[in-house]
Amino acid sequence: MRLAVPSMAPGGIDAERSGHFGRCDFFTILNFDDDKKYTGCDIVENPPHVEGGCLAPVNLLAGHEVDAIVVMGIGMRPLMGFKSVGIQVLVSEGGVVSEVRDHFVKGEVGAIQENQVCGGH
Repeated sequence: MRLAVPSMAPGGIDAERSGHFGRCDFFTILNFDDDKKYTGCDIVENPPHVEGGCLAPVNLLAGHEVDAIVVMGIGMRPLMGFKSVGIQVLVSEGGVVSEVRDHFVKGEVGAIQENQVCGGH
């Protein structure tokens, strides 16, 4: 399982989460084995965000074989984009990436619902 978390610089397990995935500095990709044991992370730089460019991260993460992304919020257009490439969109508490990891391991991460999307995207 590869789980992407929008992160601020420098990325990594101790990085602060970004509240806007399209404008994050990096994606910290958490790797888990079949038993949900954390096995390490990869850091992928996010391209600069341009208006209407929320689909660029969709293609970036699909290219890195990500299974799911954990966001604080998301617009409908990128939500549909992630769904179209088979990437689950999840929501979780936690201010830093390691807290997201811990919530995932404990089963405290859930799928975002369409009525939870942000406006203006």
